Amino acid sequence: MHPLEWKPIAEEDLAGILDFIAEDSPASAERFAADIRAKAEKLRVHPELFRVGRKRGTREMVVHPNYILIYWVLTTKVVILRMKHTAQKI
Repeated sequence: MHPLEWKPIAEEDLAGILDFIAEDSPASAERFAADIRAKAEKLRVHPELFRVGRKRGTREMVVHPNYILIYWVLTTKVVILRMKHTAQKI
């Protein structure tokens, strides 16, 4: 099992998404956050399960139809680099 690290910019990405969702529904934002974190935890066990990323050396996990996690698999840990909307340029 690999340790999981969120880069600060990835945490900021998630916080921005949650702030946007919370404008309409704070409860939905809380559920969304819990769902994303639970899905990210799967990377600890199966980091190679998800697709090869568009940027060299990365991988991408679709965590919601509109959002992906971009991450590295290192020998000692999994590092979440960014969380992006699928319409955003990577």
